[in-house]
Amino acid sequence: MRNSDLNAKLDAYYREVKAIILDRQHPTTGLLPASTAVNIHGDYTNAWVRDNVYSIQAVWGLALAYRKVDSNDGRAFELEHAVVKLMRGLLFCMMKQADKVEAFKESQSPLDALHAKYNTATGDTVVGDDEWGHLQLDATSLYLLMLAQMTASGLSIIYSQDEVNFVQNLVFYIGRTYRTPDYGIWERGDKTNHGLPELNASSIAMAKAALEALSGFNLFGVRGSQASVIHVLPDEIAKSRITLEALLPRESSSKEVDAALLSAIGFPAFSVEDKALVEKTRNTIITKLEGRYGLKRFLRDGHQTVLEDIERLHYEPEELKQFEHLESEWPLFYTYLLLDSIFADDQLQISSYLNKLKQVAYKPDDDSFPLLPELYYVPLENVEKERQKPGSQDRVPNENLPLVWAQSLYILGRMLVDKLISCHDIDPLGRHQRLGQVSRPVVQLAIIAQDEALQQELAERGVRSQTPEQIKPIELRFTSDLANSYYQIGRNDKLGLTGRPVRRLLSLSTSRIFQLAGNMVVFPPALFDQREFYLSIDPQFLVERLKGEIAYIHRHWSLLGRPTVTLLLTHALFTNGREALFTLMDEIRSGQVQGVPVKLEQLSLLMQTANIERIDDLHDYTFATKNNAKTTITQRHLQV
Repeated sequence: MRNSDLNAKLDAYYREVKAIILDRQHPTTGLLPASTAVNIHGDYTNAWVRDNVYSIQAVWGLALAYRKVDSNDGRAFELEHAVVKLMRGLLFCMMKQADKVEAFKESQSPLDALHAKYNTATGDTVVGDDEWGHLQLDATSLYLLMLAQMTASGLSIIYSQDEVNFVQNLVFYIGRTYRTPDYGIWERGDKTNHGLPELNASSIAMAKAALEALSGFNLFGVRGSQASVIHVLPDEIAKSRITLEALLPRESSSKEVDAALLSAIGFPAFSVEDKALVEKTRNTIITKLEGRYGLKRFLRDGHQTVLEDIERLHYEPEELKQFEHLESEWPLFYTYLLLDSIFADDQLQISSYLNKLKQVAYKPDDDSFPLLPELYYVPLENVEKERQKPGSQDRVPNENLPLVWAQSLYILGRMLVDKLISCHDIDPLGRHQRLGQVSRPVVQLAIIAQDEALQQELAERGVRSQTPEQIKPIELRFTSDLANSYYQIGRNDKLGLTGRPVRRLLSLSTSRIFQLAGNMVVFPPALFDQREFYLSIDPQFLVERLKGEIAYIHRHWSLLGRPTVTLLLTHALFTNGREALFTLMDEIRSGQVQGVPVKLEQLSLLMQTANIERIDDLHDYTFATKNNAKTTITQRHLQV
């Protein structure tokens, strides 16, 4: 592309982005209204967290495009800092609710959730805790995901250690999304609008993406230190993957499918690695939800249809049938399908969805840019005809014009098509390249014998082991100590924040070597801790559990390096289960445990290929010793 043509294209996009997005950005807070409409369905001039993150995507994309031009008249700087201002504006809104983050980590109660929307001009809350479905874990997760992506692209968004600590706590806030019912992307909970939260696949997918993106990520970018690195528990990623794959292509127990899942299988989350499951989910969405004007959110969705009773908060399940075939169609989802086609480099689909978007874009007389309305609905006079022959009747746009979220993704897609930016530009972490990639590492095993006598007995059976004394300066500790250490991560007394609640840590989290406040430490899996898990005194049960844990680690490991499991063998275990344990030892020596490749070696040698988790700041926490019971948190605080 010639420089003159490139500059002309960039100028055209700049005028569009400025008129539709930047001119709406509040000069003080940096926040964006969802739209300009105030109607019976709500005040769209408020700043929704989710809408804001999506609405700034076009500005970010255009900033990346201007970076590539030598002389950009300062526009790259202007656009980049408009993005930073919005992301920091959202950060300030959430930090003012730090007490909610702290409470929610323990309670998972909807009343303790961060608010989903704020006053655009002040950043203050606009509705009460019990007056809105605030618990929308996908929105918080989307913010965290794009915080990582934008920082990876070179933006500086996080400025202080206080802010790092708060983001670390947001990671803990979304860590149990796989088991936490929320109100989901549409804010109303289950399909019947009873206000009941439920597990939503789109929320789990976005949380999984955020956790993966932030695991080991430095929020200060290339200028950061270990203090600004975010710590994520790999088991929470694995549990998210397991639950997500079990749910798809369903969205939830009440929604057999939802167009929101397009953001899970494609941009921006790219949360599903299984190609077949991605295709199945996409095909289900398109088959059941696509129409002439966009996609339905989900089947029998009465929102903003002419039959909706705005005076009622919910419908009985049997009443939902009245909305069948009349569900509003959202052009928004054409933008997701366009982006999906671009990342797949499917030229036929790119052309198809560009054409569909052009057809549904509305051009007011007083505006030079085609705008995407929030949705199209069936007018009252056409309802019966539409019921008799679905898809036959013309629809009309609602007054929420444009839906800035949709407009932003539309502009982003067009910039990609025009090759002003690339897929790698808006996904610098390379999440879209993970499709079909499956890691199946060798599981490293280090056997620690209680003392030299047991070590000798193991040696006579051909099993190499070490004693706790022989692995020094590496310390051997129980998982309760590690749980107590995580309670210090992200702790910030000024903000009233502790770290991760003290809960049992699972085997992916312990399959690492830790550098804690300068000390090298290893932790056997929790099932070896007889103080915490009484069934560990049954060696046969212990062996079967351990085999299952090794298979789980092999299936779900996603970190750099190999997983390293430290097995602690004691005389007590061999008293009643000698044969079962030696049979297991024979399997380990063979190099496979029930088909899983394993490697038995001394801990010092395994360190060379192990994953090492470094945590420098444990505040005033110290490990208990034999003669020192002083510890910040006692064992009774452990929760399963």
